[in-house]
Formats: sequence, structure tokens, C-alpha cells
Amino acid sequence: MDALLTKTEPQVKPADKVKAKISGSEVLLRSLVAEGVDTIFGYPGGAIMPVYDALYHYADQLNHLLVRHEQGAVHAAQGYARVSGKIGVAFATSGPGATNLVTGLADALIDSTPIVCITGQVFAHLLGTDAFQETDVVNTTIPVTKWNVQVTEAKDIAGAVAKAFYIAASGRPGPVLIDITKNAQNEMIEEAEYEKCSHIRTYRPKPELKLSEVEAAAKLINEAKRPYILAGQGILLSGASEELKAFSEKTGIPVACTLLGLGAIPTDHHGNYGPNVMTNECDVLIGIGMRFDDRVTGNVSKYAKQAKIIHIDIDKAEINKIIKTDVSVLADAKEALIALTQKCKAGKHDAWIGQFRDLNKIENERIIQKEFHPAAGQITMGEVINHLSDLSKGEAVVVTDVGQHQMTTSRYYRYKNPRTSITSGGAGTMGFSLPGRQSSRT
Repeated sequence: MDALLTKTEPQVKPADKVKAKISGSEVLLRSLVAEGVDTIFGYPGGAIMPVYDALYHYADQLNHLLVRHEQGAVHAAQGYARVSGKIGVAFATSGPGATNLVTGLADALIDSTPIVCITGQVFAHLLGTDAFQETDVVNTTIPVTKWNVQVTEAKDIAGAVAKAFYIAASGRPGPVLIDITKNAQNEMIEEAEYEKCSHIRTYRPKPELKLSEVEAAAKLINEAKRPYILAGQGILLSGASEELKAFSEKTGIPVACTLLGLGAIPTDHHGNYGPNVMTNECDVLIGIGMRFDDRVTGNVSKYAKQAKIIHIDIDKAEINKIIKTDVSVLADAKEALIALTQKCKAGKHDAWIGQFRDLNKIENERIIQKEFHPAAGQITMGEVINHLSDLSKGEAVVVTDVGQHQMTTSRYYRYKNPRTSITSGGAGTMGFSLPGRQSSRT
């Protein structure tokens, strides 16, 4: 009876776990950490200050290097990307801070360098009002970015970062910009798990290798008497240095490198002077991961006129843009070289290679030994670079600015390893080297 009279305590359901809330700025920083970012170059300002406030709590995960000008931040991010093979990241504030990134974005676009620039922006309700330090950075940077976006709500920050990193690094790499309004940086939202991006429905970054194109290229190469390889930065971007060397050694084809392709294969593999002189003597020219720009071709009406042209590139827009090709292979350089090496016959081309060796010998005797010592007590630029090459054994990371010293370095420094020649190529941006040298220090 007593048991029946006992009151039962009401059962209390455990409260649903309340998710922690974090600011949009913290969402941004957590997203960068999730993408493997360890270094950021930047310069603070009012519109991006919430991000810098949050950055204080991520000092053990994100190393921030304070620059003296936003252009320095973007060039430093370029250098970091070029040396490390990772994506460079730069921060800047709105208005003039954002517009100061434009030169570096243009440089990165033409040189296919993967960077993500993040700019602060005025509050969303002030957009279009000519507010203090407001600039329409999205429309300003459309011509010099691979993709850009403006984010006005914190919930969209993580998705924008994921998409930005995927686009910047995939296919032909390039610069991406994310513009984040100040209210989005301050807004508090529930913490959520970060999801990397691996597919965008309307974006096809990597063309599928076609065996028919490889076979057509192999046929021309197998029939060639004086074949010649011109290797560009696409070799470095695809990590195909070993594949290039294997292809060259199997087929017996000499290799020259473009300015941005230096280091794709050791300079002493076929020299420097010989490949430059012999361009117009080849009967088949194989351009790999390069774009036949005017600095390579000079007068196109006189360029490699005796040669059949094979062009291997990941970007369809570069095929037949400047030099008409006989065979094009639209593919990633590494995948194309692996397939081409399998299809091509082993070759020697001893007489052809001999001409390169003779020219390189002339270079050593006439240029290096004689012209390096014009008179007692004098020294030339070439001699300085030659000594640096000897002292470093061709293994240093060499950062140059733009001009005559850039050309002298490309000629007399004997690069041995990939990702050790850092310079502004297509844009020819003076002032690149000082911030770019951060790449060898981080």
C-alpha cells in the first residue's frame, strides 16, 4: 500500500547539447587551418580588424608575417606558393588596402601561381554608398583573378574558403580573392564542421587525357631527326620533373627551359646556351606546360619555322593562341609525359646532341672563361652569378627582381632542383624580389 502511495519523480530529459557560437572571423581562421595553411602575409586595417583580433588566439597554428605594404603581402604569398607548392595566403583591408593587391593578383594570374587573398570590406548595409575606404573590389579584380566572391553573411564564409582553395590549386593554378564584409566577420553563428571542396558542377579543371592525341604526338617524335623539348612551369606545377627527365633520357631529346620553367630539369642536363641557339634548327618542337609567349618566341614569323609543333598544356585557351600546332595534347603535364614515354621509342640522336655539347663548350670557353675577366680588377654580373652557383652547388632558392640581372641569373645560375627559381615572369613586376624572398625564409 505504501508503495502505491509513493510519488514518482518526474523524468527530466537531458537538455539538447547547445552548440557553441563563434564569430565569422573565427570561422575564417578555422577554415584556413583545415586547409593546411600555416603562414599568412598581411597588413591590418579597420575593415579586417575583427579577423586580426581573432588571429591572436591562433598564434600557435597560424604564423602571420606583417608586411609594410599590401603589395608586399601578395608578392610574399606568391613566393611562398612557388617554393612550397602550397597555396599562398594574404590579408588586406578594404579600399586602398584591397586595390594595393591588384598588381600581385595580375602577376599571379599570368604566372599561374595559386594564392588566396582575403580582404575586409565595409558593413554590408554601407555597400554602394561610397563609405569610408569602400571600393568595389570584386569588380575591380575580376580581370586579374581566376575567381572572386564577396561574402556578406558569416554562414557563407566556410563555403567560400573551401571553393577558393579548390579553384586556386586545381587545373591551371591561379589567384582567388574573397571579400568579407565587417558585419560577416563580427556575426556569431553556430560552430560547424568544415567541409573541403572537391567538385564544382560547372568547373572542369583537369581535361581527360586522350590516347589518340598522345599517339599522334608519339608518331611525330618517333620520326623526328632533331627533336627538341621546351619545358615550362607546367612541369613544376604538376610535379613532373622526374617524368620529364625520364622522357628525355629514353628518347634522347635535349631540353630547354623557359624562364619560369628553370629548375624543371637540372641545367647541366643539356646546358643553357646550346638549347637557346638551337631552337630554329629542330624538326619537331615539343612545348610542355608553357604558352609560347612573346618572350619565348620573339618574332613568331621566324620562330621554329622548320619544325612540326607539339603543344602539351592543361589550358585549352593556350593551344594555337600564338603558335599554330601540328599536334596538341590537352592534359596535365605529368599524365601526358607518363603516357608519351610509354608510346615513344628509345632514341639517341647522337649527332644532334653533339651540337648542343659543342655549343655549351663554346659558352664555357668564350663566355665564362674570357668574358668573365674583361680586365684586371673588374668583375661582371655573369661572374658574380657563376660564383654564387658554384658556392651553392646550384641548390639555393634564388629570388630575382626584373631586368638585366634577372636575365643574367637565368643564364649563369645552374639550377639543380625544382621550385628554386623565383621571379616575376609574364608581368615583369619590379619590386617583386624583396617580398618574394620571404619564400625562402618560411
